[in-house]
Amino acid sequence: MKNKQLTAVILILIFISATFMYTFTGFEFAGGQKPISTNLKKGLDIKGGVYIVYDVESTAKKEELRMLLNQTKDVLRKRIDGLGLTEPSIFIEGEKRIRIELPGASDANEALKLIGKTAQLQFAEVKNGVFVKNGDKFDKSKMTTLFYGDGVKDARASKDNLNSYSVAFKLNTDATKIFADATAKAVKYEGQIAILLDDEVISAPVVKSIINGGSGDISGSFTKKEVIDLAFLIRSGSLPVKLIEQRSSIKGPVLGVNAFKTSVFAAIIGIILVMLYMIIFYRLPGFIASLSLVLYISLTVMLMVFLNATLTLPGVLGIVLSIGMAVDANVIIYERIKEEIAGGKKSSLECAVSHGFSKALWTIIDSNVTTLIAAVVLFNFGEGSIKGFAVTLMIGILMSMFTAVFITRTLLTALSSTKMFSKVSLYTRNVGGKNEI
Repeated sequence: MKNKQLTAVILILIFISATFMYTFTGFEFAGGQKPISTNLKKGLDIKGGVYIVYDVESTAKKEELRMLLNQTKDVLRKRIDGLGLTEPSIFIEGEKRIRIELPGASDANEALKLIGKTAQLQFAEVKNGVFVKNGDKFDKSKMTTLFYGDGVKDARASKDNLNSYSVAFKLNTDATKIFADATAKAVKYEGQIAILLDDEVISAPVVKSIINGGSGDISGSFTKKEVIDLAFLIRSGSLPVKLIEQRSSIKGPVLGVNAFKTSVFAAIIGIILVMLYMIIFYRLPGFIASLSLVLYISLTVMLMVFLNATLTLPGVLGIVLSIGMAVDANVIIYERIKEEIAGGKKSSLECAVSHGFSKALWTIIDSNVTTLIAAVVLFNFGEGSIKGFAVTLMIGILMSMFTAVFITRTLLTALSSTKMFSKVSLYTRNVGGKNEI
C-alpha cells in the first residue's frame, strides 16, 4: 500500500470513530462534552406539547403577502422566545396560514393567547373639545394617530407608591419629538393623549405639562399580570396582520416517546441485519460498507443538530429509507466490481474496482437525484410531519452519496491495491471451492 493510501485509510478510520463518538457517545470519559445527539430537536409527535394553526386575515397579494407573513413569523418567534418556551417551530403553510409548534409545553393556553394577539399599540392626539375614555374605539373624527408601537424603544411593568400598576415606556428619537410636539399643543387646552391597543383606548391621560424626555407611563385599572403582559407585547412588537385561530391541540408525550423508542429499536435491529447481510454476501466490501453506514448515520444526526432540524416519527422513517438507499448504492458498486472481475477484462483487482466504481457512479447519482427532487417537492408543499420526513430524507440522501462515492471508494481502492487484500475470495462468496462471481 502506498504511503498516501495508507494515510488516507488511517485518517478515514479515525474520522469515522471520532464522528461516531462525537455524535452518540461523547467524550465525557476524558472530561469532554456530552454526545451531540442529546441536542437533537424532537417534534410534537415524539416529545409532546402544543400546536396551534392560525389563518391570516389580509388583503395583500403575492410578494406583499409573503413579506407580511415573514414579518409575522419574526414577531411570533420573538414573543415565544420572550415567554421562555423552548424549541419553537414556526411554519408558513400554504398562502395564508401559520403553524406554531411548542414541543415539551404541557399547558400553554395563556401563552397562546399572548402569541396570537395582534397587539397594535397606537398613540393618538385627541382633538380639542373631545373627551375619550377607556374602552372607546378609535375614531378618526375624534383622534389623530401620532405613531405606533414601533416608536416605543422599551416598555416595563412598574408600580408606584400607591401600589398601582402601570407600564413605563421609553420612546425612540423620532417618536420623542412627535410626542413632545403633541403634548405642547394639548397642554394649551388640557387635551388628552390616547393610548390604544388594537384600536381600543386603554389609557387617555389629560396633558398637564409638556413631555419632552421621551418617557412616560400607561396607567389605568391594571392588575400586575395585565401590565406584565402589556409590556411584553409592546416590547415584542405588534403583528402586521390579524391572526384567526383555526385549530389547536395539546399532545401528551407518552405515546410519542414509546413510538419513538420502538422505531429507533427497530431501526437499530434493521441496521445490524443489513450490516450482517453485506458482510456475508460481499465480504470485505460489505465490511467497508458497514463502516460507511456508521459514518452516514453519525453525519446525518450531526447535520440535523447543526441545522436545528426537528426529528419527527416520519423523520425516523426518512432516515431508515435513506439508509436503504445508502446500502443500495454500495450494492450497485459491488455488483459492477464483480462484473469486472468475472469478465476478466482488467489486469488487476485494483483496475476492476476503479472501473466498477466508474460504471456505477451515474446510476447512483441518477437514483439519488430523482429521490432528492421528490423530497424537495414534499418539503415545499407538505405540512407538519411531512416536512420532517422530507428534511431527514434530503439530509440522508446527501450523506449517503458522500459516504458511498467518497468514503467507500477511497477505502476499497486503497485496500485492493495491497497484497493482503488483493485476493478475489475477499470480494466474492466461495461455493464448492470456486469463487462465485
